[in-house]
Amino acid sequence: MKVGVFRIEMSSPDDVRELKKLIDNGTVNPREIVAVLGKTEGNGCVNDFTRALATVSFRRLIADETGMPEDEVVKHVAFVMSGGTEGVMAPHATIFTKSDDDEPDGEEKTLAVASGYTRDFLPEEQGTVAQVEEVRRVVLELMKEAGIDDPADVHFVQIKCPLLTSERILEAKQRGHEVCTHDTYESMGYNRGASALGVALALGEIPEGSVTDDKICKDWSLYSSVASTSAGIELLKCEIIVMGNSVKAHSNYTIGHSVMKDSIDYRAVVAAIENAGMKVDKVPTEEQCKKIVNVLAKAEADSAGYVRGRRNTMHTDSDINHTRHARAVVNGVIAAIVGDPMVYVSGGGEHQGPDGGGPVAVILEK
Repeated sequence: MKVGVFRIEMSSPDDVRELKKLIDNGTVNPREIVAVLGKTEGNGCVNDFTRALATVSFRRLIADETGMPEDEVVKHVAFVMSGGTEGVMAPHATIFTKSDDDEPDGEEKTLAVASGYTRDFLPEEQGTVAQVEEVRRVVLELMKEAGIDDPADVHFVQIKCPLLTSERILEAKQRGHEVCTHDTYESMGYNRGASALGVALALGEIPEGSVTDDKICKDWSLYSSVASTSAGIELLKCEIIVMGNSVKAHSNYTIGHSVMKDSIDYRAVVAAIENAGMKVDKVPTEEQCKKIVNVLAKAEADSAGYVRGRRNTMHTDSDINHTRHARAVVNGVIAAIVGDPMVYVSGGGEHQGPDGGGPVAVILEK
């Protein structure tokens, strides 16, 4: 298995010109694309339709370039779009490709990627153990597909999950079912949290039987150190990308991760770089930064409203949602370290790392 990773700029949510250039010059074979991970410039909330616009635009391009109908493209490519590029975060997409080869297993573990989908979830299943268990099942399948035998070799699991809308809530009620919440924005958190706990169970990060419906978005001691989940209105299933290292992969990249204890934990970013295989002296040099393909991170405001003992207003700002504050802060920290604001930072960290912190992963070119 050969894996390719390509980070491209976007001037708008429907801008696919850079991917078109890579296809036209032969750098990317459109039939080998397995995932598109994007940061779009919407608000990241329930009514952020930039995610759907970007998905449609990339899906249509790949369909045109491969000759496949769009409904076939979605069976082969995971489109994970995360809204919100506050602060200096630059809108962009990361394209993952994968092709088969006949090379024997190597001695060195390199980047392996697999993408797939859960089944569609009924409204009453969203944010519940039903979602947790289905995500766990698919993550285990994708690990096997990627050739990752050891859960410790999984360094980032990116998931795009659904959310509840007024229509979905009403549909469940008409069938006699109750949903986890009637607050559509709050439902994003329940979906993100349930998906993250599915990853944690799959990787053995939390004990069997530890997740019940009443623990989801309540018991913050349960979390995954590698899950990154994002909710959107544009789907009913979970789209999942598993990233790790495997001897069965033959790529020019490696991936490593760490966990930020809070939103200004720059040492965790450096630790993730070193975990990916690059030894640095305090922070990477300009030459070393050129080897960093992308940084992938979660951002979340601490529920207590404090960072390092200092009060902040992320939870008390009635004009700007706390997830938008958190994304901007974490992006600024990472950008200062790697010298590039075009990195992937997703907000809403329920059960993704400790309260107020979150996983951070680094993909390096060898």
